[in-house]
Amino acid sequence: MVSQPRFAGLGRNVLGQPLQPCSMSPRTGFYRDGCCRRGAQDEGLHLVCAQMTREFLEFSQARGNDLLTPVPEFNFPGLWPGDRWCLCVLRWKEAKEAGVAPPVVLAATHISTLEFVTLEELKKYALDSTESPPTG
Repeated sequence: MVSQPRFAGLGRNVLGQPLQPCSMSPRTGFYRDGCCRRGAQDEGLHLVCAQMTREFLEFSQARGNDLLTPVPEFNFPGLWPGDRWCLCVLRWKEAKEAGVAPPVVLAATHISTLEFVTLEELKKYALDSTESPPTG
């Protein structure tokens, strides 16, 4: 029997490849499984894997979503610049329009993000390579 990769079946990323984990420390994703995957309960669409910056964290806090302060009862550790976190796609888009969008990890950003922003827009903020992985 062939074993499946741990994150198999989580969907595709914006490059059309299998979705990769965003962060296990801190453990991110709406389902706290480390992945920015889509699910029925996630009305906020936490699809964009982003690396936090001070500017974005302050922007989000000013918009009423404090990502800096820990909230243990919701298993939320509070974030620091450099942490990776699954962001709501519309918050990322709002931050982009305000000039404070954090960089993204394309391999860990869910393909559904493309319903709201273009791949070209995401590539401008990409931390990872946009090239296809080598074959064979």
